[in-house]
Amino acid sequence: MNIKRTKKLVFSALMAALTTAATLVIHIPSFHGYIHLGDGMVLLSGILLGPVAGAAAGGIGSMMADLISGYAFYAPATFIIKALAAFFGGYLYRRFSNNRPNAHFQILPFLTAGIVCSSIVTGGYFIFELFVYNRAAAIINVPFNLVQNLFSLMVSGALLPFLLRSHEIRNLNLETDSIAESF
Repeated sequence: MNIKRTKKLVFSALMAALTTAATLVIHIPSFHGYIHLGDGMVLLSGILLGPVAGAAAGGIGSMMADLISGYAFYAPATFIIKALAAFFGGYLYRRFSNNRPNAHFQILPFLTAGIVCSSIVTGGYFIFELFVYNRAAAIINVPFNLVQNLFSLMVSGALLPFLLRSHEIRNLNLETDSIAESF
């Protein structure tokens, strides 16, 4: 394994751990789940690592938080939902920033990626809860998910400009993953 691949693997593991920690540190119970800042790390995973590695880091980190905090029932859905959110968040940020994610912070690509990422999370959990509980329970959780997404966007938007200034992140091979190139 070459150095660039090793660095990307290490950064992926770090982002998965940060996603787990951000999900568990601020943990406000809601109707069927909890409000947290982990979704901000999911979006940052997609932007900093690229769609595929970011999806793995965001999905695994969020799933681990569910397992640790006693929401194992949600873990499989969380993995899929958060992986999709990180994938599309990372893909859209790269697409709209001319595939130069580590150049500097760009607000329009960030907001586009963040809104789509938030929509995937809110919609994904709505669909999951629609099948598991009922329509009323699924609808009740939508405002909680929207509040969580808003705070996560603010946190990731505040962190991203500083992270993009990091020498290690700039030198990390952040080219678009081969799967994302096919779009």
